[in-house]
Amino acid sequence: MMDEFRRANPTDVVNARACVTGKPLSKGGIAGRTEATARGVQFAIQSYLRDTRTQGLDGRRHLKGASVIVQGFGNVGYHAAKFLSEEDGARVNVVADRDGYVANPEGLSIEALKQHQIGTGNILGFEGARPFAGDMTEIEQRCDVLIPAATENAIHAENVERIKPHLVVEAANGPVTFEADKLLRSRGVTILPDLYVNAGGVVVSYFEWVKNLTHIPFGLMERRRRERRNQTIAAALERMTGREFPADIRDEFLERGDEIDLVRSGLEDVMRSTWARIGDLLETQPELGDYRTAAYVASIRQVADTYEAIGI
Repeated sequence: MMDEFRRANPTDVVNARACVTGKPLSKGGIAGRTEATARGVQFAIQSYLRDTRTQGLDGRRHLKGASVIVQGFGNVGYHAAKFLSEEDGARVNVVADRDGYVANPEGLSIEALKQHQIGTGNILGFEGARPFAGDMTEIEQRCDVLIPAATENAIHAENVERIKPHLVVEAANGPVTFEADKLLRSRGVTILPDLYVNAGGVVVSYFEWVKNLTHIPFGLMERRRRERRNQTIAAALERMTGREFPADIRDEFLERGDEIDLVRSGLEDVMRSTWARIGDLLETQPELGDYRTAAYVASIRQVADTYEAIGI
């Protein structure tokens, strides 16, 4: 698409890269775009758990040991399962895909499962789990977090009564039907809505667009300054304590702030601040009833405020 745009607009060479996002790094893309949607899912769950106004996971404020079911093992489902299990300590007990599902009550090795899928073409037959071909009923078992990351309308009027999570996180677009949404909420199940949860991809695409328009790689203006500042802090701590800075965290502390780190930091900030807006709105207007409605109202208000500010 970028090449076609250049051919059609030969005079617009300067900003041609900004016409489309999701490009390879060598063509003006941005680090972290591939897994951005799943990172957003992770940050959305963390933001919800961090907010003391919510019920958390039956009162818990962390994912360590939490049981997670992921429906869909494409880009978003795979990365979300990987991040939640490897970084947050969750137990991904079930992964379902179009061919069926695999289950392990002790938790699945997500990276090993992905390599099996790449090698065989599906998730069935994985040695670290029990396979169930042509069956999706396992998403109906009790769990802390259910992440529908496949198709729309995965949770509907016919199966909603058998769905038993504390938290539904909509990583796909429209995975819960209108009727199922009402029934889940009537049972006290919290739903984090898709327009918020899976926004990570478009957020990082925005970062890529900004990078292309400014023609400055992320971190270029501050990377060395941050490195020198952290070196100064480390040296000061060593002088004050008379001890060497711990070797196991020294490299991370002195890191330069590469593009991938800045992209993740920016995405996390957007997801956190957006959750705060949604939560604040629902707190001041409880009649809205749920996070989905609050998210829509917050979004529409922001658009309306922007139009009003320019006199439209």
